[in-house]
Amino acid sequence: MASMNCHYYSYSLGHTVDVNVFVPTPEGNEQITSESAKKAFPYEKGLPVLYLLHGAFGDYSSWMRFSNIERYAQKHCCVVVMASAENSFYQDMYHGNRYFTFFSEELPGFIKSIFPVSKRREDTFVAGLSMGGYGAWFLGLSKPEQYAKAASMSGALNIVKTFEQIKNGSIDGPFPWKNIFENPDEIAGSSADLMVLYDRCVKEGIVPELYQACGTEDFLYEMNKEVKKTMEEKGAHVIYEEGPGNHNWDFWDQYIKNVLQWMIPV
Repeated sequence: MASMNCHYYSYSLGHTVDVNVFVPTPEGNEQITSESAKKAFPYEKGLPVLYLLHGAFGDYSSWMRFSNIERYAQKHCCVVVMASAENSFYQDMYHGNRYFTFFSEELPGFIKSIFPVSKRREDTFVAGLSMGGYGAWFLGLSKPEQYAKAASMSGALNIVKTFEQIKNGSIDGPFPWKNIFENPDEIAGSSADLMVLYDRCVKEGIVPELYQACGTEDFLYEMNKEVKKTMEEKGAHVIYEEGPGNHNWDFWDQYIKNVLQWMIPV
């Protein structure tokens, strides 16, 4: 696995950014000929690519530091891209950076121009944890023509309820709501509402495949169960998994393996 850190100027954000990229390469224990290497590592054709999103308080290095994503990506022979979004919920902020534009337009364009990734929708995926779980569905449902599958782990999938719970003090959160949204009290029914985005995808006839997982001891477990029920009522096909676990890296490191197997079976 080739692990690279890219430090470059982002036009949509207006400052330099750090991006970690994993590219699978033949490992020492893989005794392969040049011909089998071409089949296993089709760089010219383009490898599947996963945009992997961090949660609140995290950054581009979170998955790299706290999980075994590099080993898992090697197994599934896919490129993994990780970048920072502050605590923005992956939005184009009202006062702040345009993270939706960065993640949905600029970053994929940069990655496709530099790295051996497929340009096909069928090979392009997005996943994340907590705030990044919301972000994965948000990107996937906002740009269904771009992502084939979107996966949420312990996701804050109901952003309206998340705002209300933080506002009334029932949960903590570092999100600068008045900087993210012009009017945070009007999130419901807006393009930040995942249910609105899902309905729009259905109407337009293109919906990414969705995955949802949450630990049964997670403080977001009830929210995830409610979202699961809502999606079932809409007739949505969502792969749902739950199991013992909390809002921590033990759970996410385990379930990212399930996510990769669902996205890129081996």
